[in-house]
Amino acid sequence: MTDVSHEGERLQKVLARCGVGSRRVCEDLIDEGRVTVDGEVAILGRRVDPLTAVIEVDGVLIPAAPGLVHYLLNKPAGVVCTASDPQGRPTVLDLVPEDPRVFTVGRLDAETEGLLILTNDGQLTQLLAHPSFGVEKEYLAEIDRTLTSGALRKLRDGVELEDGMTAPAKVALVAEHLVRIVIHEGRNRQVRRMCEAVGSTVVRLVRTRIGPLTDPTLPPGSWRPLSFDEVVALSTSATTGDKAPLRR
Repeated sequence: MTDVSHEGERLQKVLARCGVGSRRVCEDLIDEGRVTVDGEVAILGRRVDPLTAVIEVDGVLIPAAPGLVHYLLNKPAGVVCTASDPQGRPTVLDLVPEDPRVFTVGRLDAETEGLLILTNDGQLTQLLAHPSFGVEKEYLAEIDRTLTSGALRKLRDGVELEDGMTAPAKVALVAEHLVRIVIHEGRNRQVRRMCEAVGSTVVRLVRTRIGPLTDPTLPPGSWRPLSFDEVVALSTSATTGDKAPLRR
C-alpha cells in the first residue's frame, strides 16, 4: 500500500483544481482505485507534489503542475518552428505569448500550414513524442497531378523513402488535385516525400488535425488555449491509440 506523505497537497484537491471533477467526485475516483501517482494506485489522503508527480486517471495523464499552458496554433506558411532563425524569418514563438516560454510538440516545415501544439508541459510532450504511441496527424495536400489508383494504394500500404519504409497511411482523394492523408509517424517532410515517391509534387500542405484536435474556425496566425478536456483527449489518444475514421 502506498504511504501517505505529510508533504504536498491532497490528491483530490489537485485533481479538482485541474478540472477532473468536484472534490467529492475526485475522492470517489481515488476510492475506486482509478487514480495512480508515479505508477502506484493512490489511496484517499495521499498528498502529492504537483510539480513532480505523474498523476493518471484511468491510465490517462493529468496535467497537474501549476502554470502549465497548452496552445493550439494555426501556423501560416513562411513561419518556422524554431526559437530563432538565422535567415530572419518569423517563428511560431512570435505568434504566441512570450511568458511562459513554450515549445512545439513536433514540427511543421516552413511552407507547411496548419495546426501545431505549443506547451510547457514536458510530461505531455514526452508522451506525444514517444515513438510507441504515434498520435495521428491529418493533412490536406494540394498536388500537381491526380494520383492514380495504384499511387493511392502504394501510399496506403507504405512507400520506400531514403530513411526506410513508411507505415501504412489513410489516404482519400478529395478532388482531382486534392488528397487527404493521415499518418502517425513524425518524419521530416514525410507527406511531401511520400507524394514525391509516387510521382506527385505537393503544391500546398495543411495539417488539419492532431489526434482528436481540429479547429476549422481558427484563422491562420492565430492561437487559442486548449481546454482541459482537449488536453485529456489528446493524452488519451496517445495512450490508447484511438484512431479517427478517415473523412472523405
